[in-house]
Order: sequence, then structure tokens, then C-alpha cells
Amino acid sequence: MDLSNLKPAEGSVKNQGKRIGRGQGSGKGGTATRGHKGAKSRSGYSKKLGFEGGQMPLQRRVPKFGFTNINRVEYQGINLDTLQQLVDDKKIKDTVDFDTLFSNRLAGKNDLVKILGRGELKAKLKVSAHKFTASAKAAIEAAGGEAITL
Repeated sequence: MDLSNLKPAEGSVKNQGKRIGRGQGSGKGGTATRGHKGAKSRSGYSKKLGFEGGQMPLQRRVPKFGFTNINRVEYQGINLDTLQQLVDDKKIKDTVDFDTLFSNRLAGKNDLVKILGRGELKAKLKVSAHKFTASAKAAIEAAGGEAITL
């Protein structure tokens, strides 16, 4: 080691960033890098979300349409092929009820369950759910099971 390759210890030197608004002598006094006048130079300035400098914002330019039905009932859909998969994986035997679906993470604890008709069901199952599509009900009964509406 000699004077040509001296360097400070690791982590001892920090680049602290510029100290703004600390007098003329610092070179960053006066307007403190904010420029002259205008909203951005004031204290407490924060740009509104979606503000476009006075141009009509996108949110207001685009037309609104439709409405949200406050009485809508959402069902968690579960297809027949999902039930068949559970049978193949030996997770269910002969009955499918809400607790079974909840424990297999197919429905949340406050969900309403609707059995949908995608895929085919080979196993004879006693399925209880809040709703069934016509095709799902037919498929369950064709396989020798029964569909119980809760």
C-alpha cells in the first residue's frame, strides 16, 4: 500500500445527497431547485391523482355506461371435471357437501356454490350445493348420483 492506492474503509463514506435551501453559498439556495412561481414551487404541493395539467382527464373524457346491480348474488362455480379429479385423487368418496369443498379450498366459508356442467362425471356422487346448472344435474343423475339443492 502506498499513497497512490489509498481508499477509505468500506462503508465509511456516504454520499448524503444535496442539502437544498441552506443559503446562497451552497449553490442550492434561493429557489431550492424548484424554479420560479407556479404550484410546484409552493410548500405542501401534491399532484392530484389523474391530474393532466388542466387538460380534461381521461377519467372524465371517457363516457360512463351501465350500472351495478346492488342485489346481485355471486356463486362460486365448480365444474364436474373438478369433482371427478377429486374422486380420482381419492379426496372424496361418495358425498360432496359444502364442508368437503371448503376443506379442499374450492370454496370460501361465505361462498354460495353452483355446480357447473363442464367435463364428465363417472363416479356416483351425492352432491349438495346451492345451485346446479341443468346439464350438471343431468350428468350427476346419469352417473347414478343425486343432486341436492341447499
